[in-house]
Amino acid sequence: MEDQILEKLKKELPDVQKNIPLKNHTTFKIGGPAKYFFVAKSKEDLLCAVKIAKELKLPVFILGGGSNVLVLDKGFNGLVVKIEILGCKAEEDKIFSFAGTTLYDLADCAAENSFSGFEWASGIPGATVGGAVYGHAQAFNEKVSDWIESIEALDIKNLKTKFFSKEQCKFSLKNSIFKKRKNLIIISATFTPKKGNKEEIKGRMNKFMSYRKNSHPVTFPSAGSVFVNPEKRGKVIRAGELIEKAGLKGKKIGGAQISLQHANFIINLGNAKAKDVLALIKLVQKKVKKTSDVSLETEVQIL
Repeated sequence: MEDQILEKLKKELPDVQKNIPLKNHTTFKIGGPAKYFFVAKSKEDLLCAVKIAKELKLPVFILGGGSNVLVLDKGFNGLVVKIEILGCKAEEDKIFSFAGTTLYDLADCAAENSFSGFEWASGIPGATVGGAVYGHAQAFNEKVSDWIESIEALDIKNLKTKFFSKEQCKFSLKNSIFKKRKNLIIISATFTPKKGNKEEIKGRMNKFMSYRKNSHPVTFPSAGSVFVNPEKRGKVIRAGELIEKAGLKGKKIGGAQISLQHANFIINLGNAKAKDVLALIKLVQKKVKKTSDVSLETEVQIL
């Protein structure tokens, strides 16, 4: 039966692969295999992959740059479609970007064309435009939604593309309509950022990259921030500070560790399993609830 499915997939997607370790496609370097794996390099590739998966009743997971994702040790029993639809260009007062473009390339494209507003995105490893819109990425009091004009997405249900205005995206803290409605796959984004001085913009980019290099655990694989910074009585609290207050900074389970450098990061010391990370997540949530009476919500997507 599996061979028949693979045969049908290959008829439509000649480059589809079988049993590909997903740890090689995530920044955490953790995770079991994808039963089937395909890299979509165009809108046509994506549409074809979704269409054939639907016909074969295969579960589909859309993967971007692999940050903010924890793949379980058992892997994914379906088709993983990695989005590598790339490209970013500036036109007068707008920037257009495909979903697979990295945030760094978006920030660089903006800077080269004297557009300000994406400096905060410099140096975020593995993050793509699609992933940033999906999870409403933000840092240094700036958000990806600040400059969004519209988002193009594919609806798996009817295999049609649709444009969403900023308001229709329903952005909230680390959330969007695309995170809530799994049938929508982000294809591209159009931004209307503000004009600025190119050298000043690049200077701010370098400052943010330097900050991340010095304050984030960049020498070990991780998925980025594990928990959403919670709000209590209208005030945003840093999740890392709550974890540190709970006495968990540096705590290890198996090959995973709560970073000594930044407590809202869980790092892979080299041989971590997804079960190790999940055990740390549960421990953090339990301890922080006890010490600070705050329920931490995970930012990392678990597959």
